[in-house]
Amino acid sequence: MAVGATYLTLVNDVLARLRESEVTSVSDNSYSVLIGKFINEAKREVEDAWNWNRLRSTITVDTVADTFNYTLTSSQKRFRVIDAFNDTQDIEMRLTGMNTLNQRFYLGTTQTGAPQEYGFNGHDSAGDAKVDVYPVPDQVYSMRFNLIIPQVDLSADTDELVMNEFPVLLGAWAKAISERGEDGGQNTSEAYQLYQYALNDAISQDAAIAQDELIWNVV
Repeated sequence: MAVGATYLTLVNDVLARLRESEVTSVSDNSYSVLIGKFINEAKREVEDAWNWNRLRSTITVDTVADTFNYTLTSSQKRFRVIDAFNDTQDIEMRLTGMNTLNQRFYLGTTQTGAPQEYGFNGHDSAGDAKVDVYPVPDQVYSMRFNLIIPQVDLSADTDELVMNEFPVLLGAWAKAISERGEDGGQNTSEAYQLYQYALNDAISQDAAIAQDELIWNVV
C-alpha cells in the first residue's frame, strides 16, 4: 500500500484480514468503529516508537524584552523535543525543570540576557505548549524548537495517515485478533510478532535517513 491511505481504507484492510465484510463508512456499525479505535491506538504506538522524519516540525519563536513565557504555536499537547536553539546567539538551549526555573525567577536576582534554558509550563487555550525561558530576554532573540509532532487521531473516512501504514495496519489487526479471542489464521502472538517486524523494518528505513539516530524503542 502507498503512504497516505485513508482511515476508511485502513479499517477495510483490517476487516478483510479478519474475513469480515467491508464497510462504506467507519461509522457503519459498532465493529467497524471498534476497528477504527484499534487503528488509532496502533497509530499512536507506531508514532511513539521512533523520531520519524515525516513527523518532524520546527517552531520558531521571537522573544520580547522582559518576557519569559512563550507559546509553541501548533505544537499541540502530544509532542517530543529533539533539540532547541537560540539562533541569534548560536546557543543550544537546555531543557530545565520548572522547579529549578522557578527558583531562578523568584528567588534572588533574576538574570536577563540571551535565553539558554527552557522549561514547559502548561498549555494555552488552543492546547499548544507554553515554555518559560531563562535568562529573561533583554531584547529580541530568535529561538528554534525542533519537535516530533504526531498526527491527530483519524476521525473522518477521508483522513489520510501520515505514517507508513503497514505497521499501523498490522498493529490494529493484532489488536483485533486479541479482542476477538480468535486466531483468524494466526494466533495473537504471531500477529504481534509480524507487527513488530514491520515496525522494525519501517524504523530501519527511516533511520537510514538520519544515520546518527540509530537507537529506538520498539513497542
